[in-house]
Amino acid sequence: MLSLKLPQLLQVHQVFWEDGIMSGYRRPTSSALDCVLSSFQMTNETVNIWTHFLPTWYFLWRLLALAGGPGFRAEPYHWPLLVFLLPACLYPFASCCAHTFSSMSPRARHICYFLDYGALSLYSLGCAFPYAAYSMPASWLHGRLHQFFVPAAALNSFLCTGLSCYSRFLELESPGLSKVLRTAAFAYPFLFDNLPLFYRLGLCWGRGHSCGQEALSTSHGYHLFCALLTGFLFASHLPERLAPGRFDYIGHSHQLFHICAVLGTHFQLEAVLADMGSRRAWLATQEPALGLAGTVATLVLAVAGNLLIIAAFTASLLRAPSTCPLLQGGPLEGGTQAKQQ
Repeated sequence: MLSLKLPQLLQVHQVFWEDGIMSGYRRPTSSALDCVLSSFQMTNETVNIWTHFLPTWYFLWRLLALAGGPGFRAEPYHWPLLVFLLPACLYPFASCCAHTFSSMSPRARHICYFLDYGALSLYSLGCAFPYAAYSMPASWLHGRLHQFFVPAAALNSFLCTGLSCYSRFLELESPGLSKVLRTAAFAYPFLFDNLPLFYRLGLCWGRGHSCGQEALSTSHGYHLFCALLTGFLFASHLPERLAPGRFDYIGHSHQLFHICAVLGTHFQLEAVLADMGSRRAWLATQEPALGLAGTVATLVLAVAGNLLIIAAFTASLLRAPSTCPLLQGGPLEGGTQAKQQ
């Protein structure tokens, strides 16, 4: 009878380590099977894996439920929402895979997170489609920013993927700079994508219910709050920095980061649906910024461009000698804190 043995876990002095996480590490040369089995074992990655694996199925269910509605796919007005939901399903799945298989080898760890960053970049682009279609302020419609909003978001996705992948090459020699670059890589697309919401929020601030079609739903507010909390958790490494070892398995910042990110995406979807419904009669008189051909072309070019960027960084990683400090699987000399996800 076949029996499966759960992988042995390591302590902080045996592996690359994260700030404030002292135990629960997997072997950095685990097999693919060990990686899968570890998702059913309490490690410091287990909650990271499941907090994005389960939401993947939730967003896939929302996608299929909406797309299967009567006449939904045949109505061009709905297409930007479907484009948003595709990367909303992709990014938690890519994150789940990255956290699952990142302990196969030092090279595998970096490649897994290259793909994770690429999925997040495509999600940032996916957000731009419904915002351009449903959430633009009236005074911005058909202006330069509206016309170039989605193409600019595609270019932002290249910047996001490039900066975040490059930041992994700096995390040993300049961990502070690495963290700044990675944070900026994702903060900038978020700020750009949400410019229409920030403008509408400014217009409606203090005006109560007299804002007309510029009014934001409560879901918009919840989404923005979750996004800000997500960024804070990613940058601060709280609470584990205050009590090293106390939150190794449950409650550390990356787990809370995952939960807030997923909640933010849920509220973002609800906010998009609210704008779709409340502004439809008004938007029906307007021409869309991008037609079907423009939408497909932008998506294809964005996916291809991001894959090329990931391939370039992967090739550079594969050419690096095994003695390169970035590819060492043991503890760093002097206790340098290396691994930043």
